[in-house]
Amino acid sequence: MDPHKRSATIEVMSADEAIQGGGRFATDTDGYTAMLRYGRRWPDRVWAIEGCAGIGKHIANRLLADGEEVVDVPPKLSARARVFATGQGRKTDATDAHSVALVGTRMTGLRPVVNDEQLAVLRILVDRRRSLGEDHTRMTS
Repeated sequence: MDPHKRSATIEVMSADEAIQGGGRFATDTDGYTAMLRYGRRWPDRVWAIEGCAGIGKHIANRLLADGEEVVDVPPKLSARARVFATGQGRKTDATDAHSVALVGTRMTGLRPVVNDEQLAVLRILVDRRRSLGEDHTRMTS
């Protein structure tokens, strides 16, 4: 996912790490629909998204809403995979997609992404409580 280019680059990888396909898709509605349609060509699929709590959150949530299975690939793992797969740490959209696909294929125990509305509400409440505490400290200091 590259917010500056407003695109998402994907790579389709089989369980034996053979590259089955890939592409670059816009993040607008038409691009997302095209990406989803392309991905659905493979019936047994799991979407591995880098940084589902950050940069990948939007696309992960869209995939979840469309009934797709999504796992979170921590950025540190994909960075390591990129270095080992290419021999250097150079970042391009294609090498990023490849490293995320490698981690998604090789690693067991990646965190499945779920759409938990109660958790989202709790996070908002905790953030608000923290903010109120910081305001109180500022005012009394």
